[in-house]
Amino acid sequence: MKIAVIGLGDIAVKAYLPVLTQRDGIELVFCTRNEQRLKQLANTHRITEYCTDYKTLISHQSTDGRRGIDAVMIHSATSSHYEIAQFFLSHGIPVFVDKPLSDSYQECEALYEIAEQQKQPLFMGFNRRYIPLYNTYLDGVQRHDSAQSSSSPKPSLMSLRWEKNRHNLPGDVRTFVFDDFIHPLDSINVASNVTVDDLHILTQFDTNQLARLDVQWQKDNAIFHASMNRTFGVTKEKVSANYRNTSYEFDSFVSGTKWEGGNEQRIYLPDWTPMLTSKGFTSMIEHWISVIEQGKQDSSLVERNLSTHYLCGHICQKIEMMKQ
Repeated sequence: MKIAVIGLGDIAVKAYLPVLTQRDGIELVFCTRNEQRLKQLANTHRITEYCTDYKTLISHQSTDGRRGIDAVMIHSATSSHYEIAQFFLSHGIPVFVDKPLSDSYQECEALYEIAEQQKQPLFMGFNRRYIPLYNTYLDGVQRHDSAQSSSSPKPSLMSLRWEKNRHNLPGDVRTFVFDDFIHPLDSINVASNVTVDDLHILTQFDTNQLARLDVQWQKDNAIFHASMNRTFGVTKEKVSANYRNTSYEFDSFVSGTKWEGGNEQRIYLPDWTPMLTSKGFTSMIEHWISVIEQGKQDSSLVERNLSTHYLCGHICQKIEMMKQ
């Protein structure tokens, strides 16, 4: 399987390449406009095929005579996602896009329409859907995981709160929401059935920049809350979930606490779990590769991806109106 990696910034290099380059059966092609960085990373990872123009990838010929690519992974700037994704989907090639798909919901819809017309998967890179520690104890909460769960009845989730904070990093509204807040928002958007009327939005500003955003809703008696403070004392993420008389709180991707029956239990990932596995990247990439092989993905994932981007767009509009 030949996969092109387009955009070789920090996230691609730190989070994706270490997993992709260790997996059997994959041949990578690198693409970025920075020729110096391109050659340096190709040399580091022993990649023999690379280019600076993504449009040449569809006719690119490898040393063994093979033409073209089987799939692409887009890790470039958000502003370029739409143009690059629509190019490859239009040529019938499966596409992975690191979140967000676009900061325009209309562009997101348009891309999924192209994907549907071409019968090709358009896969979103939300690694927090795949955190192994969370999915072990919050079995079935994330949509993609529920199909793999046992058929035994699950206790009803009563609340889920996802808090992702950063230090000294207020920003403009659209970048804040689509490039960062989208993580906790998507992580609580597990049923994809939220309407804009369900949302309760709270904000704090640091001069003219958005510093904190909280979004909350209630569905089927369960309360969902996404929070981000970018003037927090330290970069930190915390997740809490409550069932009837059973509660969880995770202070990282590798450890947390379970309270049940009046007792407290510390819970951990197994020792020596690789960091990128603990952060969900390994399972996410395995899922993506299976989607390439099958040539399709579950429709519930498409619904969730569109729903999350739609909510982001509405939240941006609402905040701008609140500022006036």
